[in-house]
Formats: sequence, structure tokens, C-alpha cells
Amino acid sequence: MSHDHSHADNYDRAFAIGIALNVLFVLVEAFYGWQADSLALLSDAGHNLSDVLGLLLAWGGHYLARLRPSHSHTYGFGRASILAALFNALLLLVAIGGITWEAVNRFTHPVEIQGMTVIVVAAIGVLVNGVTAWLFMSGNHHDLNLRGAFLHMAADALVSVGVVVAGAMFLWTGWYWLDPFISLVIALVILMGTWSLLRQALHLSLDGVPLSVELEQVRDYLAGLPDVSAVHDLHVWAMSTSEVALTVHLVMPQGQAGDGFLCNVTQALHDEFGIEHATIQIESSSELCALAHHV
Repeated sequence: MSHDHSHADNYDRAFAIGIALNVLFVLVEAFYGWQADSLALLSDAGHNLSDVLGLLLAWGGHYLARLRPSHSHTYGFGRASILAALFNALLLLVAIGGITWEAVNRFTHPVEIQGMTVIVVAAIGVLVNGVTAWLFMSGNHHDLNLRGAFLHMAADALVSVGVVVAGAMFLWTGWYWLDPFISLVIALVILMGTWSLLRQALHLSLDGVPLSVELEQVRDYLAGLPDVSAVHDLHVWAMSTSEVALTVHLVMPQGQAGDGFLCNVTQALHDEFGIEHATIQIESSSELCALAHHV
């Protein structure tokens, strides 16, 4: 437990540092974007502001997921991390719409930008977003919520690189359309990442099988257990972005196999499929179960 608590504290610090860095950068980027009249900087500042809100949501979900179950919430509050990812995706879609609308207007009403200012401020963005992504790198392998934060900030670092390129190309060519064009590219990059996040968050919020679990492989494993003649009413869903639950009925005509059998099966489900909470019901005949014809 102390090991888990230490990791949780580390991510709490990561969220706090990442949010502080991004708030400061949003203020700097918005000010100089306004001074330089750069839509690329202003749109990226708006995106980074949505990142701050996204990090706050992810932090809230991360915190709630660690709260102990209660009489009114017997599974705890792990679902909050899934909802955080869902709201994060919706916020990003709003930001994409705003960026696209303004970029289209800039194509018809081009404005000169200060290329060097754009380059310097966006370069700071590469550093800030890169450091923030690094803070979540170790957690992105086992927690979808943390993985979303990591991938989001890593993508932002690449977007800031694109803004640097836009500023440099404007200094070289003087083409006014580069600024709104790069803004549309930024919007497209955000949309690609957001669409995947939205689909997965919706899938998990509707109790879909997590992408990390192959349901048929789980079914085949359970069906192959000694003395198991049938498997039915198998359900796998996400309790949070890092915890998976399973319920299943196993038909064993020879009767109960004992606690040792159940302990071995639950341990194997954890080790091989990453399923944290397994509830297994043993039956001597599927004819006696009203749920025998369910999935």
C-alpha cells in the first residue's frame, strides 16, 4: 500500500507541476500572440488552456479513483477517471471548432505576423509541453487517464514545433497564409488525437470491453480450465481507466472445485489479462441458471 501511495503522490506532484507550467505558458503565449497578431500562437494558447482544464479533469479523476468504496458507491469512484477523459475530449472539440473558424477568416483577411516572436514563444512551448509529457511518461503504460495526459502533452510539443516552423517560413517567404494554414494543421492534429480519446472514453463509459482485453481469449482460457464444461454470462468492463472487472458463470458438473481453484483462476486473470476484480460463480448445470443464454 505504501508503494502505491508513493506513486500516487508522485503523479499528484506531476499534475501540479504540469498545470503550473502550462498556466504560465498560456499567459505568455496569449500575450505575445496578441502582440505579434499571430493566429498560430493565439490558437495554440487556446489549445493549451484547454490542456490546463484537461489536466485538472485528469487530476480530479486520478484523485477520485483512489478514494475507498462506500455504502453508496460500492465500487468506489474509479469511473470518474473515465468521465474525465470524456469531458476532456469534448473540451478539445470545442477548441478545434474555434481554431478552425478563426483560421478560415484569416484566409480571407490576412494579417502580418512577427515571425521571430512566434518562433521564440513557440520554442518555449516545446520545452514546457515536453517537460509535462515527461512527468507522465512512466504512468502511461498502465493507466489510460495518465496515458491520455502523456500523449496529449507529447502531441502539443510537436504542435509547438509546427508553430516554430510556421514562424521561420514566414520570415523566409513572407507568405501571410502560412499562419492560418499552420493553425488548421494544429486543429487537424488535435482532432486526430481527440477522436481516438472520445471514442475510447465513450466506449468505456458504456461498459465496453477495454481495448487491453481480448474477450475471446478470456473465454477460451476459462473454458479450458479443468472440469469446466461451459462458460456463460461473461462480462468484462472498466471500473476506471486502470482497473478492469469481470463476472462469469462456470459450469462444473462435478461440483465446487474449492477455494484453491478460485484463487488460482483470479490470479491468472490478473497476471495474463490485467483483470483486477474477478467474480466467479460455479454451477453444476447451466440448465438451472436463468442467465445461461446470456453472453
